[in-house]
Amino acid sequence: MASYLEQNQERFLSELIDWLRIPSVSADPKFHGDVLRAAEYLKTRFEEVGLQNVELCPTAGNPIVYGEKIIDPSLPTVLVYGHYDVQPADPYELWDSGPFEPVIKDGKIYARGACDDKGQVYMHVKALEVMNQEGGVPCNVKVMIEGEEEIGSNNLSIFVRNNREKLKADVILISDTGILSNDQPSIEVGLRGLSYHEVEVTGPNRDLHSGLYGGAVANPINVLCKMIASLHDENNHITIPAFYDKVAVLSPEERAELNRVPHSDEEFKQSIGLPATYGEEGYTTVERIGIRPTLDVNGIWGGYTGEGAKTVIASKAYAKISMRLVPHQTSQEITEIFQKHFESIAPAGVTVVVKPHHGGEPVVTPTDSVAYQAAADAMETTFGKRPIPTRGGGSIPIVAMFKTELGLDSVLLGFGLDSDAIHSPNEHYGVFNFLKGIETIPHFYRNYAARMQ
Repeated sequence: MASYLEQNQERFLSELIDWLRIPSVSADPKFHGDVLRAAEYLKTRFEEVGLQNVELCPTAGNPIVYGEKIIDPSLPTVLVYGHYDVQPADPYELWDSGPFEPVIKDGKIYARGACDDKGQVYMHVKALEVMNQEGGVPCNVKVMIEGEEEIGSNNLSIFVRNNREKLKADVILISDTGILSNDQPSIEVGLRGLSYHEVEVTGPNRDLHSGLYGGAVANPINVLCKMIASLHDENNHITIPAFYDKVAVLSPEERAELNRVPHSDEEFKQSIGLPATYGEEGYTTVERIGIRPTLDVNGIWGGYTGEGAKTVIASKAYAKISMRLVPHQTSQEITEIFQKHFESIAPAGVTVVVKPHHGGEPVVTPTDSVAYQAAADAMETTFGKRPIPTRGGGSIPIVAMFKTELGLDSVLLGFGLDSDAIHSPNEHYGVFNFLKGIETIPHFYRNYAARMQ
């Protein structure tokens, strides 16, 4: 006899596709109404799967969708976190199909938010429905899904701080990460922090004719490029003074253990169309992504970029620059030293303004906890292989915030793949991964409840 999941998987996929059609882009005000529609859609789904006290909790920004199912106050409580907002889909012309016109092709769901994070959030909603049909949820559950993760979660910490009793739990469960492959599951136990800035370089008080003024004034675009180039040396080591002072240094044994994960540089290069890997000298690709800090330019603009030619020296040039941080760096300290350094290297003839955006702290979670073991056992049951603990290169700033405000560790039970193109055109999420998540999550609850007795 087919399981409840097997009987209903087409409906589950159809519901997810309906949700993905809603362009819940938090970064662009023109989508604000759609962000609210996405929250309302999720609220209705919460109610349908039997969550109680379901509400849209207002914040100074987008609402938080909350629901709970308290079976017995004496039982352990799992707090599920995720986000329903998505990254901007630009540039639209690079999508093979509309970013908000979901299609399933070659076993993958193509849409903005398919993996990050709507698809992974919806696994939890449907896992609750499956558990309700197959003996019930074995412990208490609270679900909190926010709408501002992609713009820094600025209002989430305020909400958490003001609702500690409401959110009281024993562990936090998050699916906003990935696995090594569909053949080899993994659980991320480390995440990098983030320090994000926008920089502005100003030269003359207006755009100038490059023939009349070229060679006699500082060109802000030229200057900005030189300043950015100076932030790395010939070994791709970041040159900002004191940047590495607090970076946690792993022992040779720890580095060897980290490099045990299945990884092929050849496959890595092929997957993203590059002839060679690139990064800080002396470290492997796995180490560069997982345990070393980085500095990257995320965008750069200025001057004339339209059709044809316009011989102009721009008055201003801009860039967005982010740094991924590792233990024991802090976003506040790195923000301060970056701002001080970038302003100090500006040559005469220009002025520089550094505008800090959002940040987040690096985190390492324990692998010997009851919750981690419950998750590892769950994955072993459904994948047939024990998951490998890994350190991810991305940032989920709220993990450290949850530890500070609620005193809780998080389990990062994600099912995405590095190849899912999150934050990029043609983002997708495997149907296999979506369904495998729904299959695995109930095992986590059962394992966790049993281990906590």
